[in-house]
Amino acid sequence: MQGTVEAASAGYLLGVAALAIALLLLLIMKFKVHAFASLILVSLLTALATGIELNKIVPSMLSGFGGTLASVAILVGIGAMIGKILEYSGGAQTLADTLIAVLGKERAPLALGIASLLFAFPIFFDAGLVVMLPVILSVAKRLGGSLLIYALPSVGAFSVMHAFLPPHPGPVAAGGILGANIGHLVLTGLIIGIPTWILGGYLFGLWAGKKWHVSVPDLFQSSADDHGDIKPPKFSTVIGILLAPMILIFINTGISTLQAAGTLPKDNALCDLLMLIGQTPIALLITLLLSVCIFCKPFSGKKLNDLCEHALGPVCSVILVTGAGGMFGGILRSSGIGDALASTLNDLGIPVILAAFIIAACLRIAQGSATVALTTAAALVAPIVHGMDLSTLQMCALVGAISGGSIVCSHFNDSGFWLVKGLFGLDEKLTLRTWTVIETLLGSIGFILSCVMYMLF
Repeated sequence: MQGTVEAASAGYLLGVAALAIALLLLLIMKFKVHAFASLILVSLLTALATGIELNKIVPSMLSGFGGTLASVAILVGIGAMIGKILEYSGGAQTLADTLIAVLGKERAPLALGIASLLFAFPIFFDAGLVVMLPVILSVAKRLGGSLLIYALPSVGAFSVMHAFLPPHPGPVAAGGILGANIGHLVLTGLIIGIPTWILGGYLFGLWAGKKWHVSVPDLFQSSADDHGDIKPPKFSTVIGILLAPMILIFINTGISTLQAAGTLPKDNALCDLLMLIGQTPIALLITLLLSVCIFCKPFSGKKLNDLCEHALGPVCSVILVTGAGGMFGGILRSSGIGDALASTLNDLGIPVILAAFIIAACLRIAQGSATVALTTAAALVAPIVHGMDLSTLQMCALVGAISGGSIVCSHFNDSGFWLVKGLFGLDEKLTLRTWTVIETLLGSIGFILSCVMYMLF
């Protein structure tokens, strides 16, 4: 009888979870309620339906919301300001022009892809794509051929970095929920992301560009000249700025690893200082200060303030939706739904990394947002993970698998779908054949590489 009661309880909780997700999709897709408000409402209803004590509902909601924002808001906000300063100063154009000069015109798609990978580190997908748009279109017009040859490698680069690499909100939030080290996530994100981009972004982009010819839209031709007479920074300066936070974070990770191995003492003041400045928020803050000192000499104080203000505006929605996703995840954990799912998956014998990918993919296909899919899937599998003895790299590989699931099968309910369609002048059918396929390839290849890492380490 006890087993029957437990099974019924698990079934009820999973049923509530299914209805909650269905209601979330209905509110966002059918009734066009903003994801932020929808997530708050569904979190409240889920808490009531699962019997959380009334006096604990609001604290549980605020705990999930605040915990997620604590790890996401600072990183996304600083990253957006760095990206805006680099864009306005001409840093993106410098990257593209120099790489094309070095690699040759015949490798222009590779050069644009590499530039996008570098530039995508501090800036999230939508903003990064808009920033690189004048560069992509100017190169495509100058060299000729299908726009897709130049656009898709860059689009794939921004998507990979946004899905797999901190300081982007999805992997940062998932890492925080699962307890993965952010510094290690940067390293594993690069190990997984670079081959994923080469196979699913760059090579597919070349193939698609040869198969479908798309002309450069006239609408955007003058957008590269909007910044007046500002002298662009040197290539080495831009590279140095973009690599600065990665180097600081890697120093933190290296010292932490050596201390864990007993090679370095744990009470060394110099090591503690290096680890402090290698924490991701501090590393990005240092990078922002360097960007201001180096790139903003021609700007007035008012112009610098305007740039930062314009950078923060678009990311506010992303930050709030991410926090609300963390709130929903917190309610799922507090209600016992996560434990019920863990028990069910254990009974089914599905490996946790496969279950994580499937859950994230289902959420992505259903509601469109990669960040919501990533955050919610991490919250759902967290009870399973916390009961397992996983290594640091296995935990990072698990985040990689969730990241892969969160970007597959982008279609009409994804803002990225419409952004790519509109910016590059594609129709819906061709967008499905290119953008949707490239996202599915990136997610699937990233998942496979995550599985390899998970099994090896």
